[in-house]
Amino acid sequence: MQIWRRVRSIGVWSVAVAIAAGLAVSGVPRVSAEEGTGNMVFFKGGFVGMNSNRGNEFFTDCGLASTTCGQNNSSTGWYVGAGLDLVLSKDTWGMMSKTWAVGEIGLQFNRIGSSTVTGGVSAVTGPQAKTQLTSVTIDVAPKIKFMEGSAFRPWIIPIGLDIMVISPPSNQTQYLDVGVEFGAGVEYDLWKAFKVGLDARYHLMANMTNTSNSYAQVGPYVGISF
Repeated sequence: MQIWRRVRSIGVWSVAVAIAAGLAVSGVPRVSAEEGTGNMVFFKGGFVGMNSNRGNEFFTDCGLASTTCGQNNSSTGWYVGAGLDLVLSKDTWGMMSKTWAVGEIGLQFNRIGSSTVTGGVSAVTGPQAKTQLTSVTIDVAPKIKFMEGSAFRPWIIPIGLDIMVISPPSNQTQYLDVGVEFGAGVEYDLWKAFKVGLDARYHLMANMTNTSNSYAQVGPYVGISF
């Protein structure tokens, strides 16, 4: 819980500071005419923290006997991903001027700190093998981008859909999960079609694998509009 609280605090404060900075500089120059239609491809990476670890499982270490063969009990790691932002409306369907409604389609790979153990998957691959704790999240989410025409643009994801694959599978050999995500961030028009930004999200999963799969993340991204 202490790790999760630190992750949540880092994410909340990072995004809050970034959004505050964006709102404070609403008079910065307008973006260039080379922004294109507003659609964007982006690449991201950063820090990820799970709500809880996956220690004491059959496929991650050796279950209840893990005190003698090591544990994969880390709950923090890193992520990399990419996605597309597709503009749906540049005035939120007439409800808010200079506020875009964007559809995001994203793919993300998560890698949690992994340990060398003598049980679990390593029992098949050989003694003292490292069992890698990974997952993949596919998301489709609406993104609301504020302050059209400003170099700084805060945005939020009110709610989005997540599909998740975990590896190794759970004790019941299940590996598919579904959930929702919430996010916020800020984006800066760096040069021509190139953008940089800060992204923080929380993924609330249904835990259909009988493992705890919810997690938070925070990190930078680079985008190219077209």
